[in-house]
Amino acid sequence: MTFLEYQNMEIDKLFFKLSKSKFRSRFHLSDKDKEYVLSHGLDTIKKHAYDFISARLAPSNLENDGRQTPMRGHPVFIAQHATATCCRGCLYKWHHISKDKELTLEQINYVVLVIMKWVEKEVNV
Repeated sequence: MTFLEYQNMEIDKLFFKLSKSKFRSRFHLSDKDKEYVLSHGLDTIKKHAYDFISARLAPSNLENDGRQTPMRGHPVFIAQHATATCCRGCLYKWHHISKDKELTLEQINYVVLVIMKWVEKEVNV
């Protein structure tokens, strides 16, 4: 099994657990959000995800942790809530990523991968 296959299997397990959460499972992209994804393309959405994660989630000891990700306004924000990548508390609870250290590039890549897999499922790409 390749590392990518292993990662995908682990993300599938994560999505199954998230689907059992009443809160997480209620998030879905609206038609407007889906149009945005399709019109801008997945590469652009992925770039936005990297930008948001790097600025809003990657730093250690965020002053507004738990309130830094809006509930609407961009498909990535919706995906963050759906995948429990919206704050450092959720990253720790669901993904076992430490709250007290700046995210590594590997962790940022993982978070973006999770977000993008969720977005792709939502728009059926």
